[in-house]
Amino acid sequence: MVTVRDLSELPKAHLHLHLAGGMRPATVAELAAEQGRRLPPELLDPAGARLDVTARRGWSRFQRLYDAAREVVQGPDEVRRLVLEIAEDERAAGSGWVEVQVDPSSYAARLGGLSATVEVVLDAMAGASAKTGVGMALVVAANRTRHPADAETLARVARRYAGPRAGPRVVGFGLSNDETRGRPEEFAKAFAIARSAGLLSVPHAGEMRGTRSVRGAVEVLHADRLGHGVRAIEDPETMALLAERGVVLEVCPASNVALGVAGAVEQVPVRELKAAGVRVALGADDPLLFRSGLLEQ
Repeated sequence: MVTVRDLSELPKAHLHLHLAGGMRPATVAELAAEQGRRLPPELLDPAGARLDVTARRGWSRFQRLYDAAREVVQGPDEVRRLVLEIAEDERAAGSGWVEVQVDPSSYAARLGGLSATVEVVLDAMAGASAKTGVGMALVVAANRTRHPADAETLARVARRYAGPRAGPRVVGFGLSNDETRGRPEEFAKAFAIARSAGLLSVPHAGEMRGTRSVRGAVEVLHADRLGHGVRAIEDPETMALLAERGVVLEVCPASNVALGVAGAVEQVPVRELKAAGVRVALGADDPLLFRSGLLEQ
């Protein structure tokens, strides 16, 4: 008889998780009902969303779902609830450390501004960590569909909360949203500002676009980690670059399948990347949309 280890007992660090995407399905349904909001049916589907972001308007369909979930976060109370539930779910999965990615611009109007948003999230993390024992940190992410000046403003906000401080802090600066928009060169200044404060460079790349996007994130934005990055598999030289520089790919298998980046979980190239010497960390991305947490990855 083969004994299979309970994977929840395996110590883990979860490095790729978005705040609204980490919400429990029951929570988004409850908050939407309280606020009189109608949710897209896909958000309530137990099977999760299935979209093809590589198709025409594919990303906009995904973004519509994510925006609908994010809209139920109307104030600090919802943030505290979400962050605590994320910490509880991560503890159940065996995570001792989780980094949550947030674009403060998306919450600023409801939480009192960019800096206020960061402070609300960090305060929520401090409370959740104290209750669960799970270490938490924040990755501030810019939106690549907005003007690069907005990213530079966010980088300046993020650096105020970097470095030694009591409780959770900002540890990284990212770039997310539609990968077909915004060239790496446009965001180089923002990432330079963030790196000057010791923040990790953690942009999304190599999901909707191929190896050119990956190389731009590494060579222009000096990525320490890449959100997704799986399309590096298309070019041996790009994989060699990642291996040489020690760039970690935050690979999210369930997300890749649900969004049409890979046809099946067996086609997500984790083994091939590792065989090429590329460092890989598994992530859940948006468990709310894909109904799949870190443990399932």
